[in-house]
Amino acid sequence: MKFIDHTTLSVKAGNGGMGCIAFLREKFRPKGGPCGGDGGHGGNIIFQVNPQLGTLQDITLKHHYRAENGANGSGKNRHGKDGKDIIIKIPPGTIIKDAETEQVLKDLTKANESYVVAKGGNGGFGNARFKSKRQTAPRIANDGQKGEKLNIELELKVLADVGLVGFPNAGKSTFISKVSNARPK
Repeated sequence: MKFIDHTTLSVKAGNGGMGCIAFLREKFRPKGGPCGGDGGHGGNIIFQVNPQLGTLQDITLKHHYRAENGANGSGKNRHGKDGKDIIIKIPPGTIIKDAETEQVLKDLTKANESYVVAKGGNGGFGNARFKSKRQTAPRIANDGQKGEKLNIELELKVLADVGLVGFPNAGKSTFISKVSNARPK
């Protein structure tokens, strides 16, 4: 198994669903009021610590993560379904950085600790939300908000089990090459 302690990912949270423009139509009630439902919220991208993992190898197999979009609202005040969140399991001691700015977003060290790195967009409002005394039949609805999109850099902090100290030319590199599979320079 190859040990991987650094990787770059592209993450995109889900967009919010669009609000609906609809009007109530029932028997004996031909001019019902507005009944457009709201759009669903977009899914989030969440990093969660799994203490059983020790390397970033599973994450490097997939470089692009995209959460589900929220569903659009529909008539009869039916709200759209929220998008599913994507949970990415990482080992403890992982530092999450923004790849463009090199700013540290979060240092996850505790077991089962989680961090929402990209938040999904809110769903748009349907025309039922815009009803007022002055405007009883609004023909407007909102689009959903866009989800966040980021390039993320993951770095795994590794503590050494053994330290080797000695004078120059004392044979430290030779000792390591004979005892382990490493090739020191």
